[in-house]
Amino acid sequence: MMTSVDTDLIRVLADPLRLQIVTLLAQETLCTTHLVEETGARQTNLSNHLKVLREAGVVETEPCGRFTYYRLRPDVIDALAGQFTHLAQTARATSEANLKRSCP
Repeated sequence: MMTSVDTDLIRVLADPLRLQIVTLLAQETLCTTHLVEETGARQTNLSNHLKVLREAGVVETEPCGRFTYYRLRPDVIDALAGQFTHLAQTARATSEANLKRSCP
């Protein structure tokens, strides 16, 4: 049971297109038009995925005239990475201590 890891955020990032969007936004701030060009996704589909990422706090928006630019929030990714790091450290310590629950 992964109670220490944000499972909602993992679900958000598990979608291949959303992960592609996040990967692109890690490299630069982009508008929807750029993301459509880069991903090949339809604009409406892309907008729905961007809404999910925005609501999850993964990206933030910056209006610029008639365009909206999207920027990745690295602190959210850092927090998730930290949770996985902690999970790995716990597993390593458990393995080294050879902790196991006895069967009834």
